[in-house]
Amino acid sequence: MQRLNIETAVGLFVLLGIGCLAWLSIKLGKLEIVGGDYVPVHAEFASVSGLKKGASVEIAGVEIGKVESITLNDYKADVLMKIRTGVRLSEDTIASIRTRGLIGDKFVNLSPGASDRLIPSNGTIRETESAVDLEELIGEFIHGSTR
Repeated sequence: MQRLNIETAVGLFVLLGIGCLAWLSIKLGKLEIVGGDYVPVHAEFASVSGLKKGASVEIAGVEIGKVESITLNDYKADVLMKIRTGVRLSEDTIASIRTRGLIGDKFVNLSPGASDRLIPSNGTIRETESAVDLEELIGEFIHGSTR
């Protein structure tokens, strides 16, 4: 009988340890099991060269969301972003695609505007700046072509 109690205690201890490891993995990995409090916002770019799903969306260097999907819509890239609910974006917000360092990952940088009108849920950021194509710039510099 006493052996059964010890085995039960060890089993519960192991289950508790596995539960703690799962919780730590989710927290440290910044995974979301249940949706989270995010608002969908769209932005259309002429080019999103190098931007990938899951890239961060930032304001002033602070991550406020993630890129949910990138689709083609009327020969433009439609970027769907998930923005944290507490972040209020004005109607004249500018979305631009930036690079971390020289060869770093691409991310979306939002520059807030001064308008009193806010972008609604599932709304669209109208002002966008596409990614700078470094290869094209180097090619123009080397071959001396100007616009």
